[in-house]
Amino acid sequence: MANLSESQKKSTFFGGAAILAASAIAVKIIGAIYRIPLGNILPDEVMGDYNSAYNIYNFFLTISTAGLPVALSKTISEANALGRKNQVDKTFRVAFLTFLTMGLISFFCMTVLAAPMAEIVISNPKAVYCVMALAPSVLCVCVMSAFRGYFQGHFDMRPTGISQVIEAGFKLVVGLALAVLFMKTLGENFGSVGAIIGVSCGSVVALIYILFLFFRAHRGRQVRGTDRPEASGRILSNLLKLAVPITLGSAATSLVTLIDTKLVMSQLTDIFHRVDGLILNADGTGAALDAARGLYGIYSKTMSIYNLPFSMMVPLTACIIPAVSAALARRDRREAQKVSESALRVGLLLALPMGMGLFALGGPIMGLLFPAIDVSIAGPLLSVLGLASIFVALQLLCNSILQANGMVNLPILAVIIGGVVKILVNYTLVGNPDIRINGAPVGTLCCFIVISALEIFMIRRAIPSPPSFLRAFVKPFIPSAVMALAAWGSYGLLTNFLHLGNSLATLGAIFVGVVVYLVLVLVLRVISKDDLALMPKGDKIAKILHIQ
Repeated sequence: MANLSESQKKSTFFGGAAILAASAIAVKIIGAIYRIPLGNILPDEVMGDYNSAYNIYNFFLTISTAGLPVALSKTISEANALGRKNQVDKTFRVAFLTFLTMGLISFFCMTVLAAPMAEIVISNPKAVYCVMALAPSVLCVCVMSAFRGYFQGHFDMRPTGISQVIEAGFKLVVGLALAVLFMKTLGENFGSVGAIIGVSCGSVVALIYILFLFFRAHRGRQVRGTDRPEASGRILSNLLKLAVPITLGSAATSLVTLIDTKLVMSQLTDIFHRVDGLILNADGTGAALDAARGLYGIYSKTMSIYNLPFSMMVPLTACIIPAVSAALARRDRREAQKVSESALRVGLLLALPMGMGLFALGGPIMGLLFPAIDVSIAGPLLSVLGLASIFVALQLLCNSILQANGMVNLPILAVIIGGVVKILVNYTLVGNPDIRINGAPVGTLCCFIVISALEIFMIRRAIPSPPSFLRAFVKPFIPSAVMALAAWGSYGLLTNFLHLGNSLATLGAIFVGVVVYLVLVLVLRVISKDDLALMPKGDKIAKILHIQ
């Protein structure tokens, strides 16, 4: 294999990052399109079953696939660069068997042990069929991750990106169709099962696609290397050394979410039984559980909107690591600081207005997207989650800065501490009969404030030339705050004086907010040409807006 020049390597890397970023954005958009109609199709209780089962699935998926694909792609790319073809092939075989084993263990747990897991782990026995319906998906994604890591190790990001879009697309089409079909034929409680079968169908089709690419690439390949590969045990050990720290960080988040789901469901069920006198049977079912499922379902619908602002951080965080790493490799700490601060400012320019917009218009937005929802409950939940989304985005940006500086373990500690705070706050607030589900978003907000604060402290103490968080935060905050006030005031004027309905008034308020924000960003010169350089076509945008 011919060696790549430095410019070719850089082009290949950034091209691959662009492909993964584009596919990640597409997947998030498809996910949003999927979650909103699904939330309107499924009753609140059934949506609660869907989300609680999905948290179990995410935990197993994180344990199985969070770190290994990254470790596999890194190990294969290194062996490939040295021309060690036999080492590449053996590494893939060892990784494939590892992924398959993890997938089979997860499949077993989510099928044979589905009932006790639904009852004990998430305190929702009615989610058992949802857990079982997700089992094929976790097996397929585990197997697929081996092939994704293999292709990424050869600097080919297209199979990973396209398979992710296929997975999301089938989930959208098949999931919504089966949700409607199952509700009509089997009853409304099975709507979530139909939606989840769509998730598994997407995983199966995506796996078939990536298998086709793999076998087509290896069809008729006879060339063997002359190198002597390492022993299987040593290869596995090397993979795990790279994978375990990444997995621990991701698993901590998934585990906290899983514990939080059980905590919220069990406390709500107990309050409805103990305080409101609703029936709770010996097996955990009854009117008290159904009431808890309903509240958790409303919370799940607000979470689908809350996820959107920080999902926009994906392409930005994909650019931070290589840009900062390249500057540090040149020993140019000033450039690394400049890039980090620009990334923070651009990220907050996106996250602050979206988060504060959700805070200002939480109720109207939920009424617009979910007409049948109880806005008196959903509105305050989304408003608090809107503020939380700002700190989630800040935490993701800080994570990227720490990782670019080679500090991969520090964020794990911050996540664990934040997770403990979330559990303690939720235990205290959700367990209060006067607060109930309103305590859940407060726990999320406190969690990410703590994580962000800890990671900012780590950056300032551990990095010789840290970015200025005050400069990065203050400039975007001012136009975001004014925008939120303008949107809130506009909604009040449109509803109270022009007597417009919620949908028109909400859209009008959002339009006013966007215009006010863009004008203020330009007038106050919040963004610079260097900031725009981090974005695709940033130079052209700077010329159009006359930004120096």
